Amino acid sequence: MKRVNAGAGMVAAMMLVALALDVAIGWPDALYRRLGHPVTWMGALIKWLDTRLNTGPRAARLTKGALTVLVLITTTGLLATAAQLLLPAGPWGIILGGVLAWPFLALRSMYDHVAAVAGPLNAGDLPAARHAVSMIVGRDPAQLDTAGVARAATESLAENTSDGIIAPLFWGLVAGLPGLVIYKAINTMDSMIGHRSERFEAFGKVAARLDDLVNLIPARLTGALFALASGSDLPRAWRVMRRDAGAHRSPNAGWPEGAMAGALGIRLSGPRLYAEGRAEEPWMNADAPDPTPQTLTAALTLYRRAMALVVLALGLLILF
Repeated sequence: MKRVNAGAGMVAAMMLVALALDVAIGWPDALYRRLGHPVTWMGALIKWLDTRLNTGPRAARLTKGALTVLVLITTTGLLATAAQLLLPAGPWGIILGGVLAWPFLALRSMYDHVAAVAGPLNAGDLPAARHAVSMIVGRDPAQLDTAGVARAATESLAENTSDGIIAPLFWGLVAGLPGLVIYKAINTMDSMIGHRSERFEAFGKVAARLDDLVNLIPARLTGALFALASGSDLPRAWRVMRRDAGAHRSPNAGWPEGAMAGALGIRLSGPRLYAEGRAEEPWMNADAPDPTPQTLTAALTLYRRAMALVVLALGLLILF
């Protein structure tokens, strides 16, 4: 069988197949019950390493956290490289590569999770909306009013469009399946151990800094994509993003959040309540009004337009 060295056109076609599968069926519950999910497999390995290595003084934890990063990147990278090298040439290679890439893109689940908040919020069912938003953010839902729920869901949509879709696509286009899978491993490590807590401040430091690094370009691309998808509101989205992104607590999240705040004419970020206390954060688009149930619906519309632009860009890569 002829093997393939995946070029840009083939990788773009694989990503398009993966997106199509994700939009069409997501990750079915039956498949999850039977096999789990590649990200949960990564999570199990991270948890195993955390349990065994995250001990001792700070310097030791920092070193063993770096070792954890190395183990995850090496393991996932080697497996993904082997899978890519075994892909056959031609359409079957594209289809099989797309199937392998499919679990690492979250276009449908991102939309579904936010739509699950928007539905009850627009119906005036605040308790149901609070429950739905608790599935996607770490804030204390009991403390959120209607505007707070809409703000949390909108911010999650903006930030996770970068982490869950644009960044894996970007690294997939740069480095094929290994780039896609290694990115997801880094992002999963950050979500599990990249916290500023007593347990993880040292052990997860390398993972957190590496996650910041690999998201630098994708976050800015996501912000530009939201601005472009906003149509006539592009100048305002671009202006708010450029002005306010640098004030965000994250070096990356401010770009998609700022663009979305400008595109929708609302303010985002700002103070928020977590279980451990109140976090004082600057606003994105501070002079604008708070989000509403209607602007959350508009955010989902903006998201769909942005994803249509992504599909168009992949199609152009395949053609040219």
